[in-house]
Amino acid sequence: MAAAAVTGQRPETAAAEEASRPQWAPPDHCQAQAAAGLGDGEDAPVRPLCKPRGICSRAYFLVLMVFVHLYLGNVLALLLFVHYSNGDESSDPGPQHRAQGPGPEPTLGPLTRLEGIKVGHERKVQLVTDRDHFIRTLSLKPLLFEIPGFLTDEECRLIIHLAQMKGLQRSQILPTEEYEEAMSTMQVSQLDLFRLLDQNRDGHLQLREVLAQTRLGNGWWMTPESIQEMYAAIKADPDGDGELTPLHSPIPVSLLPTPRVLRLTRLSPEIVELSEPLQVVRYGEGGHYHAHVDSGPVYPETICSHTKLVANESVPFETSCRYMTVLFYLNNVTGGGETVFPVADNRTYDEMSLIQDDVDLRDTRRHCDKGNLRVKPQQGTAVFWYNYLPDGQGWVGDVDDYSLHGGCLVTRGTKWIANNWINVDPSRARQALFQQEMARLAREGGTDSQPEWALDRAYRDARVEL
Repeated sequence: MAAAAVTGQRPETAAAEEASRPQWAPPDHCQAQAAAGLGDGEDAPVRPLCKPRGICSRAYFLVLMVFVHLYLGNVLALLLFVHYSNGDESSDPGPQHRAQGPGPEPTLGPLTRLEGIKVGHERKVQLVTDRDHFIRTLSLKPLLFEIPGFLTDEECRLIIHLAQMKGLQRSQILPTEEYEEAMSTMQVSQLDLFRLLDQNRDGHLQLREVLAQTRLGNGWWMTPESIQEMYAAIKADPDGDGELTPLHSPIPVSLLPTPRVLRLTRLSPEIVELSEPLQVVRYGEGGHYHAHVDSGPVYPETICSHTKLVANESVPFETSCRYMTVLFYLNNVTGGGETVFPVADNRTYDEMSLIQDDVDLRDTRRHCDKGNLRVKPQQGTAVFWYNYLPDGQGWVGDVDDYSLHGGCLVTRGTKWIANNWINVDPSRARQALFQQEMARLAREGGTDSQPEWALDRAYRDARVEL
């Protein structure tokens, strides 16, 4: 009985002891209880499993849940911010977006530009099916190339003959040196100038049309009196009515071996075919052309001549934007007549260094021999160069000052050349709009609706005996 009484009291004592201990016992305490043991027939108290302190504690669980909620809350807030920001932009584009119009602006792909590699480098190209041509690098600054035999002798004679048929316009001899210097700064042909001034397209120039654009290069200005003096000096207005009428136009671009030029320049047909027409020039003995650049820089106050009509922009001045110059020698010159590049491949370009010790490198009449590079005229040879530097994004950048060039004095015989300028607007968007508008005109009216500078069919049926 006594033993039974003692035995009967053990569960109560164990329960009291258990209640005084924490719910989770340390491992050493668990091991002590296991060592003490219970009888086989005894009921052991129900206890939770023993676990390391702190891993599954309530405080740890609460901290973890707070961290998860904060993280999810930040992610949701960020997603909502992005969603509503995009929604506001799409629903209200703002003044800048509304000003762009209903559709995206047309864009053009990058312009192709040949690599010079090094001076003297030659590569073989096939510009026509029956023979190979070789392109030789003449300089890297500017990027200048030479292609012997680009035109055949027969093609050269044909171009000269057609130029004579159409009529050559003599260089205008102006009454003063100031006028001569002012006119020499204008990088356009005389016919281009006529078309530029003939705003009403009636085939005549009225005095008011000339005065509408009286600024010449480098700040020169014309007045009504100076214009009348110029007319009188060149005997261009014999009846004194103040109107001029052109006598001829340049060789049409359709006469140029266009497929050959396309393969040479690797430019799109739209750019090449919508550029200026071929200009043929004849120099007699004593003829020369002082050093100049073929293109002008485009500033906010200027615009390219060829894209002005479609740009719908009001700017005070315009300039010729000639991405490339392709020059053809149409005959062999007996004496002189080289094309000089005074500063080709100079280490640096300094405009002030062009004049040193009373020697002006731009003066091709007296100092042509002092230029860095001179190209001798050879019948059928073509030279071409880039007038602009690349902008790093596949388009037109700044004018390349190293493209300064001129025609040396012809000391004996006659010199015939032809210029083919490839026009590209440094504004990619304006060039795209120009090509888009020309394509629209062609679709609406057929090939006969092409602008006069793009297609001239005057001699499409001409047959010339050479």
